[in-house]
Amino acid sequence: MALPGKIDLNDLLVFQAVAETGGFTAAAARLGVATAKISVEIGRLESRLGVSLFSRTTRKVILTDAGQALFEECRPLLHRLTEAIERAGSGKQELAGTLRISSTVDHAALILAPALAEFARHYPHLSIDLRTSDRVVDLLEEGIDVAIRLGWLRDSSLRAVKLGDFEQYVVTSPEYARSVKALNTPEVLADVEWIALTLLPAPLTWKFTGPNGETKTLHVKSRLKVDSPGALRSLVQQTGVSVLDQFNALEGISAKRLIRLLPDWSLPPAGIYAVFPPGRQLPAKVRSFIDFYRQYLDDLKQKQARLGGNHK
Repeated sequence: MALPGKIDLNDLLVFQAVAETGGFTAAAARLGVATAKISVEIGRLESRLGVSLFSRTTRKVILTDAGQALFEECRPLLHRLTEAIERAGSGKQELAGTLRISSTVDHAALILAPALAEFARHYPHLSIDLRTSDRVVDLLEEGIDVAIRLGWLRDSSLRAVKLGDFEQYVVTSPEYARSVKALNTPEVLADVEWIALTLLPAPLTWKFTGPNGETKTLHVKSRLKVDSPGALRSLVQQTGVSVLDQFNALEGISAKRLIRLLPDWSLPPAGIYAVFPPGRQLPAKVRSFIDFYRQYLDDLKQKQARLGGNHK
């Protein structure tokens, strides 16, 4: 579709993607097209406008003054246009396009991937692009519609909704439990082989709440450290003690490779959040997924409770 002056709207969308991602290759990945196509469309847009929009270097592209002015003017308009189109189609039962979701590797493998398989069956015309990484990704730069994050959101400026929560379990292997003295109070954990998850802000400090409401803060020492919950689960199945989220813990407990320690003592629960890039209104595909995943997590929690998932 051409705008007045014979400017193609698609060229502006490509321009927006390059400006937000900082590169032709990254923009191509976001839009699902070849890098050469991005270069052609940007060149065509610059030719029709008669100005250079980007300064190109070997590593990235940078907006020129003219490009920055165009970006600031067009970006909110393009967002509103996209939202208007999404709203127009939100009354339809069929969702289409591509839903790009970011998640940690372990949460995707254990929970999110099976949920997405079910969600995809409900919407056969919707493409789903799941990106997994244990680093916190830039949603705008990578073109992510929604990121699933676990734990505690430290950035209050994030645009997010809570989908559910989960418990944290102290776990060890049956073999290791037999090799040490009775692990029946938080204090004894200070003397065990502790495995630390370095993704946590304070992986060696834990606050326990007892059955009568009393609290104890435990400081542990660790010579074994790991940066992945899945790797942590594998390590603790061989040696030592650690804290796992209930999804990873129950995976090991169900396989009888882990046992839960101190079931009468609880650790602070953590949340599961859907985090979004800036924007005025969520697209219909994102709203539908959020509603579906919130219910999926609630159903899973109830199922685990029926199966004795608390393992007390």
